[in-house]
Amino acid sequence: MAEKKLKITLVKSTIGAVPKNRAVVESMGLRKINSSIILPDNDATRGQIRKINHLIKVEEV
Repeated sequence: MAEKKLKITLVKSTIGAVPKNRAVVESMGLRKINSSIILPDNDATRGQIRKINHLIKVEEV
């Protein structure tokens, strides 16, 4: 059984964001607007997504 993955895309700039949110975005590996990453669907990733859900778009892969 394959592990679920999430495709996360940065859709809003982090310029005006709270420093904690900016740090979460950078720790996920997102650098520029419209950059995407694929991460495993686990509790840690879901927690990060919950913090910055207003800056990103999430799709199941």
